[in-house]
Amino acid sequence: MKIPFLSFEHMHQPLRADMLKAFETFYDSNYFILGKQVAAFEQAYADFNQTTFAVGLSNGLDALHLALLALQIGEGDEVIVPSNTFIATALAVSYTGAKPVFVEPRIDTYNINPTLIEAAITSNTKAIMPVHLYGQCCEMEAIMEIANRRGLYVIEDNAQAQGASFNNQLTGTWGHINGTSFYPGKNLGALGDAGAITTNNEQLAEQIKMLRNYGSRRKYYNEAIGYNMRLDECQAGFLSIKLKKIQEWNAQRQQIAVWYKEQLAEIPAVVLPNLAEHASHVYHLFVIRTNDRDALQQHLTENGIGTLIHYPVPPHLQEAYQHLKYQQGDFPIAEEIAATCLSLPMWPGLKKSDIQYISKTIQSYYA
Repeated sequence: MKIPFLSFEHMHQPLRADMLKAFETFYDSNYFILGKQVAAFEQAYADFNQTTFAVGLSNGLDALHLALLALQIGEGDEVIVPSNTFIATALAVSYTGAKPVFVEPRIDTYNINPTLIEAAITSNTKAIMPVHLYGQCCEMEAIMEIANRRGLYVIEDNAQAQGASFNNQLTGTWGHINGTSFYPGKNLGALGDAGAITTNNEQLAEQIKMLRNYGSRRKYYNEAIGYNMRLDECQAGFLSIKLKKIQEWNAQRQQIAVWYKEQLAEIPAVVLPNLAEHASHVYHLFVIRTNDRDALQQHLTENGIGTLIHYPVPPHLQEAYQHLKYQQGDFPIAEEIAATCLSLPMWPGLKKSDIQYISKTIQSYYA
């Protein structure tokens, strides 16, 4: 039996006719940049995400970068980020000239620990950038209380959690301005790179629109040193179609997670994902932890089951951040997660029998 780590077939095949029609509409329109498709998707995504504004961008990293710039964060500033995240979170901070300041996650939820944030705040701190990692919403009420009390901005990294919530308030609605990714493997994925910001602040939304388009609001008149970071018109058309399915797909992911937890609950060596109180999870990834991760991964590979590691090296130990002079042991929780985490197959279309096979294969390893 072969079960890939990720398959798009179940999601994409039923949409094939609609996607091809969207491409024909794009192709025949002869309008390829910042046209009706982008505007329609921006409105639809803002409606879905329950924010006033969404602005389409080239990818999730660019969304975070421009969000920071719109808040005038730059050289000499500090931004608090989780020590357990994909490196894009830290890169966005570095692009502005600011310094990423790492704060440890909770070991059970993998998300930034709000009780540790205050100790990391200095006179140079300008913002907190929580990451809703693997699909679970961070403990946003506690984070917002700290930010509001200390006069800090909040920029959510919502790349992995479209549709998740804390106390029934969606990710991407808490921060002053928030970035998300529509990389193909995300819960809402384009057929290439794409991203967006969400905000309820009209001034920030207009600033992003200007920055994404060469610093221009009026063609050939440039008021800022901007960028070419626009959402592609064709990808916007594809995303508009897939957006109609995201709640159904998220529900399937949540059901698959229930099956995994039922099947793996009796294996003491396997640590299952845990939910923070009041948080919801849309399971972009289903991540377990075990002390013999590499051997288990090899066993699963030998039995036709695809897995990945998210992520094998935490940002503070990446070569790119050697200049910050962190050492092994500086962020032990992030390092422990990196050494023990394993992402199991998680995609709409997986059947209960697939999860049973994966789980029995894991059980056979420990037996």
